[in-house]
Amino acid sequence: MARTVLTLALATALAPAAYAAQPSDFIPVLHSVSYAGVWRGQAQLDVDAFLRKAKELGYTHVELVGKRPHVSPLDYDQPARQKLKARIAELGLTLACMASYPDFTAGAEKPGIPAAEIGAIYVGESARLAKDLGTSCVRVFTGYERPGVPYDVQWSVVVQGLKLASKEAAKYGVTLAVQNHHDIAVNADALLWLVKEVNEPNVKAAFDAWSPALAGVNGAELEAAARKLAPYMSYTTVADYVKQPRLRYDASITNYVRGDDLIRAVPFGTGFIDYKAFFRGLRAGGYRGYVAYEMCEVLDGGGSIENLDRTARKFLEAFRDMTREP
Repeated sequence: MARTVLTLALATALAPAAYAAQPSDFIPVLHSVSYAGVWRGQAQLDVDAFLRKAKELGYTHVELVGKRPHVSPLDYDQPARQKLKARIAELGLTLACMASYPDFTAGAEKPGIPAAEIGAIYVGESARLAKDLGTSCVRVFTGYERPGVPYDVQWSVVVQGLKLASKEAAKYGVTLAVQNHHDIAVNADALLWLVKEVNEPNVKAAFDAWSPALAGVNGAELEAAARKLAPYMSYTTVADYVKQPRLRYDASITNYVRGDDLIRAVPFGTGFIDYKAFFRGLRAGGYRGYVAYEMCEVLDGGGSIENLDRTARKFLEAFRDMTREP
């Protein structure tokens, strides 16, 4: 008996410590897209293996991909939802958010296609799934810009889609967190305008740093953008990247022609995005809440489980240091 107690005590002492968040803290979340096998060379875990992995790594909060290969509304009937919800609770985890993947402008070039309605139906089902699994947050996208369609037509489709989706989500007590990921409203000022134009109480911003940083908004500018968006936010996602120049040899000039940079993922805090400035801006603007981490590109060191785990652990360490109150 004494040996058993000692063994349990040693195991507990050696296990990674879970992130102990205070009510006013930024709360780290591990996004399951990091283990969904999306990118070249990336290992894939099923949902239960991902949940166990998150706990093993020391995370207390998770975000689940709301499509295959993880948690598609098509694949989870009511018993399956109840089972997954119970499993999340059994592992001592909290489901912070469901990730939904609409593209409201898909089909916008064809007036006969009810693009906004189609997107709203999918987001509504994602909201129902979120409620059944125990979260009140669904992360959504806007739309990719389609050639040959006036920009304001596409913008209007996104606004209409988000309004329709918000009504569906409200039935389940769910908030939609609009991420600046797709082309429409990817800029900070545009995202703020969009959220205000939609003007629904359960539509908030999920402003991220990486897309403005790729457009050259970094440092003090990024801090200012984060401060401006913070009062309208309910979620954010972080990842870090490096830029690798691309060159194409042109024999006619015996030289190389510069192309657009290639983007690769690196451990959090080691890339070109000024996350210290970003978190300063969020704090100054009053945002406290979830910060989801994703390994969502070809990753430095490869996509093996060992490297994904190592990178996910590094995030928690860097995140603690970077978000510590001054």
